[in-house]
Amino acid sequence: MAASTETGENGAGRLSHEARNLEWLLTNFVEEVPGVHSVAVVSSDGLLLITSDAVAGARTDEGNGRSPSGSTADLATVVSGIAALTDGASRLMDGGKVRQTAVAMENGSVFVMSISDGSLLGVHATADCDMSVVAYHMALFVGRAGHVLTPDLRTELRKVIEEGGL
Repeated sequence: MAASTETGENGAGRLSHEARNLEWLLTNFVEEVPGVHSVAVVSSDGLLLITSDAVAGARTDEGNGRSPSGSTADLATVVSGIAALTDGASRLMDGGKVRQTAVAMENGSVFVMSISDGSLLGVHATADCDMSVVAYHMALFVGRAGHVLTPDLRTELRKVIEEGGL
């Protein structure tokens, strides 16, 4: 059965129950994990599905209302590139499926974890974040969201993103 959307009084599409659940999981992730700047779920073909930019309560840089440099659209691009690179490396080295990648930089960290449907979870965090805590919460998110990301839900999320929502 297809996920449905309805148009509210303000013209904004209302999300299906499944999309609201995924949004809740994302909100919970951003609010509960120390050091997380932004989170993005990216489809297997590199398209942004859902982002923490639009989620109420997402952390901002030093209370000035701005996300740290780089939007979640940029994060989605980086996540797709990292996934492509690590998948290629894994094929060359007969390493099997890539489950998680972590990149520690001087001023931040980027984590990428595959979701069962081929989608990707990307996280941009502070350099001093506890990587094991971030990885643990990513695994929890993937475990909870993996079965929810059906083709119908991915289509709904893409449509909402294209319309400037979420």
